[in-house]
Order: sequence, then C-alpha cells, then structure tokens
Amino acid sequence: MFDFEEALKLVSRQTVLCVGDVMLDDFVYGEVTRISPEAPTPVLAVRHSAVEIGGAGNVARNIASLGARCIFVGLIGEDDAGEKLRAQLAQQNLIESVLVSDFARPTTRKVRFVSEHFSTHMLRADWELAQPASPEIEQQLIDVTLPCLPLADIVLLSDYAKGVLTARVIRNIIDAARKLGKRVIVDPKSANFAIYRGATLLTPNRKEFAEATRSRADSEKSIADAAHDAIQLADCEAMLVTQSEHGMTLVPRNGEAIHVPAHPVKVRDVSGAGDTVAAALAVSLAAGADWETALRIANAAAAVAVGKKGTATVTSAELRRKILPHAYLAAEEKIIAAGGDLAAHLSDWRKQGLRIGFTNGCFDILHPGHVKVLTAARAACDRLIVGLNSDASTKRLKGEGRPVQDEQARSEVLAALEAVDLVAIFEEDTPIRLITEIRPSVLVKGGDYSREQVVGHEIVEACGGEVLLVDILPGFSTTSLVKRARGGRA
Repeated sequence: MFDFEEALKLVSRQTVLCVGDVMLDDFVYGEVTRISPEAPTPVLAVRHSAVEIGGAGNVARNIASLGARCIFVGLIGEDDAGEKLRAQLAQQNLIESVLVSDFARPTTRKVRFVSEHFSTHMLRADWELAQPASPEIEQQLIDVTLPCLPLADIVLLSDYAKGVLTARVIRNIIDAARKLGKRVIVDPKSANFAIYRGATLLTPNRKEFAEATRSRADSEKSIADAAHDAIQLADCEAMLVTQSEHGMTLVPRNGEAIHVPAHPVKVRDVSGAGDTVAAALAVSLAAGADWETALRIANAAAAVAVGKKGTATVTSAELRRKILPHAYLAAEEKIIAAGGDLAAHLSDWRKQGLRIGFTNGCFDILHPGHVKVLTAARAACDRLIVGLNSDASTKRLKGEGRPVQDEQARSEVLAALEAVDLVAIFEEDTPIRLITEIRPSVLVKGGDYSREQVVGHEIVEACGGEVLLVDILPGFSTTSLVKRARGGRA
C-alpha cells in the first residue's frame, strides 16, 4: 500500500485540470426568534453573510488548499455574479482560471439562509439556467480545455448539470485525455453513466448511484454487485459510492470492494462535501496513491469539510490531523504498560467501524527501516497498535547488553511518531497474547519474514484479516548499529 504521508508530500508537485459548473454560493446566517405576522413563516434576524466560490469552483479551491496547482475551466454569465466569481477566482493562489462567458444565461447563484442556533438550512434560493450550453459555447469550452490537457497530471470533471459538461464536451475531453495517458475522475450528475465512458473513476453519491443502476444500493454487497455492471457500462477502472454518514465504498474493476466508515464528527454543514472528496481523490491519485490510500484520504477530507460552516476547503495540515488524530496526544497518553487494559480503546474503535492494524518489535534504536514499516502499516489501517517487547523480553531475544534503551525510552520514541496510535508493551517472547486480544484487520511485518513466519498470522486470517509484508530498507539493522557504536567507543 502507498504511504499516505508520501502522497501528501508529493501533492504540491501535481497539477489538476478541473472542468465543470462554477457557481456563486451566498450564505446568510442569523437567528430565528419569531414568526412573521404576515405569513406563518419564521423570520431570520440576519447576523452576517458570506460569499464563496461554489460548485466546481469549490473543487478547484479544495485542490489548491491541499497544495496542488489547479487549472480551472468554467462557464459564467455576463452579470454581477459572474464578475464576482471572476474576481474571486483571480485572487486564489494556485488556481489558473479559464472562464467562458455566455450572455444568454445567468451565472448560477445559490443563496442559503441558515439558522445558526439550530445549525439548519431554512431556505435556498437559486438563480440558474440548468440546460446544456449552446453548440457555440460548447465549442469554446472544448477549444480552451484541450490545450490545457498536456499541462495536467490528472483531469477532474465536476458535473452539476448546469450546462458545461454536455455529452459532446465530456466526450472530447475524455478521448483527448486518454490519448495523452491522463486519468480522468468524474463526479457525475447524469444517471446515464455511459456518457462518461472511458473515465478512470466515477464518484456518484448513493442516491445518484441507485438511480443510475436501478439498484437499492443499501448495503456494501448490493453496491458492489451493481457497481460491477456499471463499471462495464462506463468502461471505467473503478466506481466510488459516497454514502454520507455510512462512509464510502470503492469498487475496482479488478479486485475486492473496499469500504471505509465515516469518521465520527459533529456535522455543521454538508455543502460542498462532495467537492472536497473529488479534490482529495484527484490530488492523491495524481501523487501516486493506490485506490485504498486515496479513498482513506478522501474520507478524512470529507470529515473535515462537514465540520465547517459554508462551502468549506480543507488543508493538508487538517487532513493529517484527521487521519492521524493520536499524533497530537502526549506520548504518555499513547502508551499501555504490560498487562494494561486495551479493551476500552478496542471497543471504541470497533464501534466506529475502524480498521485496526498491528505490528511489533523491540525497536531498540529506531532507524529508517523501522519508520518505513510503521508508516506502511498505518497507511493500511485506521488505527495502528505497536506491540513493544519489554526490557526482559528484549534481553531474552537479543542477549546480554540489550536493550540499549529501556522500555520507557523506546515506548516514548515510538509514541511520538505520527503513524503510531498506541504502544502496547508485552512481557512474553512473542505478541501472540496481544494479537489474540486485538484481532487486528491487518498484521504487518518487514519483508525479511515470510507469511508463515509471522507470529499470529493464523489468528488474523481466521478472523478475516490479512498479513502485509513491507519491503525492508537494505543496510539498516539495530544489531549492526549497536555493534558499530560499541566498536567506535572501543
């Protein structure tokens, strides 16, 4: 599995070409204290308001806030709302906007009236012309988009069905992108997935997916079954179905479906959460992430976005904090002494539907080889527990003179790593007791082991889990480091 930390580091080198329906999002916030004497409707006492770039423009904003460069192609009307959008986009760092103007249509604008006390959208007013662009405007959109393709690492089509992504525009972009070897992600609106034929990944929400596939889409299995047929129809590599509080399910053309539960968060506003998901997928895939890593990054990004008001963006720092929440705990809060109680942590994580990973070792002198295994292990799960041999256990395994550092020092160093959620010290020679108690979804060891040599592999596989072997870094060994250091002192 690709290391998500590596993906986040590489994001700043990527360029995403985003094409879609831009809109102006107005938010009017206030409090409801009475009913209107003129009609049986609440009166919103306005406290403040905000104007944001919405729709596909919000996808572009999220791409930029995550640190990547975005070339954005959109359509506006020749009106005040269009000029506001043009001006706001021009002020965005890392976004190069290419806007086509159409005098025959208004710029799409949505005004949301929000009760802050109840955190509720009371009313939305829309100004829009939700019909396909004219043939002349279609050609302009194609003419400005195709020259941008060679400059991009990945292409993202954000379809809000407001007229930009007509069948002709979609076909021209996907065909041209495939000829250049560029992957295309589509956040679809049409129930006819065939018009997106040849895209790499489609990301419908559950309602859109159910309508397009005429399936119930009410379980992981029903989604996976329907997705395989939809993948054949759309000739795509994978289908991602977002399900709000129920998480996300990704179904690749080849391989098993992957489901991740939603992060437990207090939802403040779901506006634009789908934009954040699409942006996070685009930048992580462009950076080289595999399907599961990109899925987990997108899932975490959505959790950050819905915890904010308005059409929100997510930064890489916020994303890292969401994916590695325990990295921000004090080291001592992440250490469980030998014989300590893991049950409360395990119970809480399982209630959230989180995937628990486990690896173990003495970690006497932490070196880059250890770090590679730990980061790969954390990328394969939602929470990583590291089993640490106690001082007595390490001495029995490694001989006199070991450990070089006592268990308190070793556990504190491990606990300080972002990749580690808990450190569990054990007295036995093997972690079999811990593995039996934890029953991890994934058991990770270095590639110098074979699957059969990994202690506890039978227990994990019997429970439906997997064993992951990570290639070791040649030239790094605690034993050799200790010998070198002691030889130097002599």
